[in-house]
Amino acid sequence: MQPLELWAGFECTLNRVGDRYHDQFGLSGHRDRLGDLDLLADLGIRTVRYPVLWERAPDWEWTDARLTRLRELGIRPIVGLVHHGSGPPATSLLCDRFAPGLAEHAAAVAERYDWVEDWTPVNEPLTTARFSALYGHWYPHARDGRLFARALLNQCRATVLSMAAIRARIPAARLVQTEDVGYVHATAAPLADQAAFENDRRWATFDLLTGRLDRNGRFGRWLRAIGVPDDELGWFREHACPPDVVGLNHYLSSERLLDHRLERYDTCWHGGNGRERYADVHAPASFRRGPESLLQEAWRRYQLPLAITEAHNAIHREEQLRWLIELWRAARAVRANGGDVRAVTVWSLLGTFGWDTLCTGGSQYEAGVYDVRGGTRRPTALARAARDLAAGRVPSHPVLADRGWWRADRRPLRGRPLLVTGGTGTLGRAFAAAAAQRNLAHRLLTRAELDIADRDSVAAALDEIRPWAVVNAAGYVRVDDAERELVRCLRENADGPARLAAACTTRGLPLVTFSSDLVFDGRAGRPYVESDPPSPLNAYGYSKARAEERVLSSGARALVVRTSAFFGPSDPYNFAAAAVHAVRTERRFVADAETTVSPTYVPDLVHATLDLLVDGEIGLWHLANRGAVTWFEFARHAAAAAGADERLVEPAPALTLPAPRPRYSVLGSERALLLPPLDEALERFGAAVAA
Repeated sequence: MQPLELWAGFECTLNRVGDRYHDQFGLSGHRDRLGDLDLLADLGIRTVRYPVLWERAPDWEWTDARLTRLRELGIRPIVGLVHHGSGPPATSLLCDRFAPGLAEHAAAVAERYDWVEDWTPVNEPLTTARFSALYGHWYPHARDGRLFARALLNQCRATVLSMAAIRARIPAARLVQTEDVGYVHATAAPLADQAAFENDRRWATFDLLTGRLDRNGRFGRWLRAIGVPDDELGWFREHACPPDVVGLNHYLSSERLLDHRLERYDTCWHGGNGRERYADVHAPASFRRGPESLLQEAWRRYQLPLAITEAHNAIHREEQLRWLIELWRAARAVRANGGDVRAVTVWSLLGTFGWDTLCTGGSQYEAGVYDVRGGTRRPTALARAARDLAAGRVPSHPVLADRGWWRADRRPLRGRPLLVTGGTGTLGRAFAAAAAQRNLAHRLLTRAELDIADRDSVAAALDEIRPWAVVNAAGYVRVDDAERELVRCLRENADGPARLAAACTTRGLPLVTFSSDLVFDGRAGRPYVESDPPSPLNAYGYSKARAEERVLSSGARALVVRTSAFFGPSDPYNFAAAAVHAVRTERRFVADAETTVSPTYVPDLVHATLDLLVDGEIGLWHLANRGAVTWFEFARHAAAAAGADERLVEPAPALTLPAPRPRYSVLGSERALLLPPLDEALERFGAAVAA
């Protein structure tokens, strides 16, 4: 048996919502970057899922350039023709012309690229039919069982006809058929029949194409009951087109739980089948079967070569790593037991956009092997893991010692800890909370346990704890008091980070430390970026600028994060919380209407920083939520988000304080804007405060 391969794919969904198309290639920038394909070769990838989409035809110049480049690089494309689409504007999944129309496109593509051997005419027919004709999310926005069946059968018929057209030109062409396949669990006996029906339905794409759909099985009986003629199902038996590779797109969201305890869930999760009401939610760890079980089931059912054709996790970076490695290990385990598993596909090379709203309008970004925010293609920790897997090496990263949230194992975490300083401060506590949420072993130390400005204290803590990285959230924070306590401020804010950097350099440890927008004087009149030289107006800003200089010149693997105007739901003393508390108790709140800042929601800051740390990033980064507001505007927005009367917030001129402040200290970035917009952060802040 050939070694297990690592394939790759670009998220290439081109779905229609109303009269608008949601184009992943446009959002990621890949449509205008031929050089993205060279990233595959850099990783050692030799097979890629790549689209020549019907909805874009004819666009031969674009496609010629890309398939030619793949051929030059020695990379085998698996060409997809429809990816969650519904065809050109004049057709749809319910149209009689859909199947023959796609076959005509397939014939034209095969004629032009007769060297391509692997094809996926329609990606995920069952999933697309559900989202387009059962749930109404995508065009043609139907919500009807009969129309869902029509959409499914049309897509599978299109696959059969397309492969026939392709093989007329390329006799040895192979069908790599993909489908999102998971498992449905139930909490109570009345829901077991619904779960069994959905578990039978999940195989419908492969059952139809192999000609083995059981007309007397649960899904077969349902199709007949809603009026699908026996001769239409018989057509698939007569024109069986078994996949050469059964491609399983398995996500953490693919395992579902039907729960009769509706009171446990928000109403957005409530549903039913006309007989019972239930919540349809992601299966918790205690219910999950996992990917190895799914692969074994698929192998037993079809005895055809298998591949995991999409491996992606939308959560935090270490969870993305853990999920990819779990799928890889599952594939190897099934191979060891005799299953013919050919590959695992890392998905998506450039990340995905808008899947938090099922590609119906939002554009929230989930990074992939590369992070394309800021117009760059920054390799994430997944890039190193992919390079290792492609070369036959076992990926190594400290975060892989512990489990993902989807594992029911509740034993203590085994990995080397993340050391976090500043145990009594807002930022230190926030890092500890995030680390616990993300299953990252950690130690949170107070100043009594670790004095960062004392060499012996630093050495003792690092040697005892043996962390894999250090996050310095300690420091002097009283901006006005720093004007008369400069020596103490410099000790905590400059000497401390420098001593940590020196100790981390000696031990080869990554370090994260924090700086401030107050290193700037405000005269730029535009958002400050990382390369702008510091010019502080006050002692606190000077201490932070001095720390930056010393840490970045120390030789440490250091990540220095400049940020601004913290706010969060767990700290009652931050500006936003104070404003909300005042107006909730019907008191006036007066705020500076002349100074403009870029507030930073602490949970967003912490999670983005941890992702950068796991990625191995170093150097100077600006992290603040996207948006610029005066303190007065910030207070009003925070009050409104918390459901309080923002009219009690009143504007005032900038106060004269002991420490002068810049009138404009908004943080931009020339690297990437990683944090969400401020208005989204304020919504989450308001919801947390209200709760």
